[in-house]
Order: sequence, then C-alpha cells, then structure tokens
Amino acid sequence: MEFDNLLFEVEDGVAVLTLNRPKALNSLNSALLNELSEALDRVAEDVSIKVLILTGAGEKAFVAGADIAEMKDKTPLQAREFSRFGNAIFLKLEQLPQPTIAAVNGFALGGGCELAMACDLRIASTTAKFGQPEVNLGIVAGFGGTQRLPRLVGAGIAKELLMTGEMINAERAYQTGLANHVAEPDDLLAKAREIADKIKSKGQLAVQYSKQLVNEGMNMDLERALSLESESFGALFGTEDRLEGMTAFLEKRPANFQGK
Repeated sequence: MEFDNLLFEVEDGVAVLTLNRPKALNSLNSALLNELSEALDRVAEDVSIKVLILTGAGEKAFVAGADIAEMKDKTPLQAREFSRFGNAIFLKLEQLPQPTIAAVNGFALGGGCELAMACDLRIASTTAKFGQPEVNLGIVAGFGGTQRLPRLVGAGIAKELLMTGEMINAERAYQTGLANHVAEPDDLLAKAREIADKIKSKGQLAVQYSKQLVNEGMNMDLERALSLESESFGALFGTEDRLEGMTAFLEKRPANFQGK
C-alpha cells in the first residue's frame, strides 16, 4: 500500500501501520485520517492479516493530537462534522475483525489517546504520555475520548483526566488499565509483535468472536450479553477449528488452526 502519511507493511500475518508525520508529531489532519480510513478498509478485506499493530513514526509521539491549525477556524457545524468524521474512522478501527494493538511510542494526547483507545490492546513505551488535554483549548474530546476512557479506566479517573487536561505517564496508564503492558522504547515493537504472534497462533474465528462479544456485550445488559455469548459458543462448535483445537488438546499436540 502506498500512502503519503502512512507506512504499511505486512509480515507473516501481522500488519504494522505507522502514522508518518513525525515533523508534526503525527498529528491527525484530514489527509492522514482519510488515508487511515482507506488503510483500515484494506486490512478488513485482507484475510491473510491476523493482527494489526498501530504506531507512530519518530521517537517523540504516537500521535500528539488533532491538527490544531486545521481546526482553529472551523465553524460549530464544521467542527461537529469533523468530530463525526473522526469518530466514524475510529469506530471502523474498533470494529475491525482482526485484533489491534497500539504501540504507543511517545505522546498519545487528544486524538492520539483516542486512537490508542480504539485499539484492542495498548503497549506503552516507558516514554509514553497519555492525556485528553482538550479543556486547555476550551473544547471537549471529539473522537471518542469522553466515552472510551471511562469504559477503560472508570468514571472517576476519566473525569479527572478530561477535566484537568493533565498527562499521565506509562506506569500510571498501566496502573489504571489504560495500558496493557509497558516496555522500553527499543523493545516496544518487539513486545507488540510478541503479543501479536501469540494471538495469531490461536483459533482466529474464536479470537474474532471474542473481540466482537466484548465490544457488543459492553453496550448490553448482562442477560442479553450472556445470551449472545451462548449463541457464539454454540456457533463455533460447527467449525473445523473447534474440532482441531479439541482433538489437538486430547492428543497433546499443538493445534493447526485454519480459520474455518
């Protein structure tokens, strides 16, 4: 895939998508967001891709936020449409069939924190800084921050971050549940790939169902969510992967899943 603002590579079933505006700290402008949307469409259609890793170019930032210069002169109507535009793309990321891992290599602020939260897992460099500083600009988070952050860390911590605009470091992000793991900068992508390799060795239908069940169940009452889980549990018993997985377990050998 050829893009102006993204780098894209696939190796052995793991795609790495790098936001590539390092001089602007990978800030999200319309051009980058359009390319991100196109890249996600391609990932969704490529069954050879089992896991997607997102990261930022350079050492300073994953994504330092939305492009303030581009936003400054928007009217209220234009700002609302820009928020809807970004939310649609981040929702597309969240709803990808493949698991997604954000490798956060520096500042993940505003739209950058929101992008990381739209991924399934977040691996933070020890140099990472997370935050939703929109109140410093007199606005609120517009790409899902007010909704995904409390779902990940709880309402109290989310409100503090959203209302103070303060940044937290990688260790605090890990303590609150915003980050799944913390790694040294030189080990960040290796850690993300390690987790990606572990995920892609499992039954991919089961992995995708697990992702979907969590995403959808979080927005349901418990009774409906449990019913959905039972439907998915039963459906997977009709797959070749289920038969292979259980047979391999009983035969004490590694399973050879085919995604069928």
